[in-house]
Amino acid sequence: MNLSGKTAIIPGASRAIGRAIARKLGAENVNLILPTFDWPESVIEMEEEFKGKNFSFLSLPVDLRSDDAVKKLVKTTQEHFGALHILVNNIERGGMPVVHGSYDLPHNRDQWDLEIATTLKAKWLLFHHCLPLMLEAGSGAVVNISSISGISGRSGASAPFFNDAYSAANRAVSSFTETWAREAAPSIRVNELMLGLICHRHGEETRGWGELNKQEKENISKQCLLERTGTPEEVATATLFLIKDADYMTGSIVKIDGGFTLGSQKVPAMPPGILNS
Repeated sequence: MNLSGKTAIIPGASRAIGRAIARKLGAENVNLILPTFDWPESVIEMEEEFKGKNFSFLSLPVDLRSDDAVKKLVKTTQEHFGALHILVNNIERGGMPVVHGSYDLPHNRDQWDLEIATTLKAKWLLFHHCLPLMLEAGSGAVVNISSISGISGRSGASAPFFNDAYSAANRAVSSFTETWAREAAPSIRVNELMLGLICHRHGEETRGWGELNKQEKENISKQCLLERTGTPEEVATATLFLIKDADYMTGSIVKIDGGFTLGSQKVPAMPPGILNS
């Protein structure tokens, strides 16, 4: 897809992964609609950076858990840029067990509902209200950003990072991806990028990472075939591929986890067998 002059909605662009994706698309001359919610200092930093790059963008506060707010966002997109071609469904809120502790604790009274509302419901609201405008444009792409927590749950080496509701919500995202690919075909492609442990998101530069002990960090390294966490830039590169170059891909769920979900089981040498020649 030729991206120049197209319009994209990218939530979470004030933070590392969303910012890296927005940079990639901005550099392709894409008009950027950037809904924000919290992290006011990061929002100001993002706006200053994108103004300096002369990106065409509109940043505005939106609670993506609200049906009315998402409808207003789509209407603003149409009024401001006239069309919508790309949705990067990058919204989530997952409490890390290593930071938040049990759901039973008083400070986590609303944590379960928050994880479901942001990680799952907000994605549905964005797609549901964006799809008619995208269909009017005649072509486009949706990328759902999810997590390997939908595969692993709160178990194994990644257990300190993935809460139960967050994991369940991410497994449900894959159901959305396949349903939406059918619903939006043939003009709109819908794919999913399932993230492993990424710097700034369940990796280094997070509160949770700083709370891990040496053994827990070694377990993560041993579990991952590439023996490292990923970077926001690597996520952005994969996202750009799904939007720009993957013209014959829809309904696909692509892992970018360094082989984490495959695990550290070794491939043994071929046994000699028992049959004689």
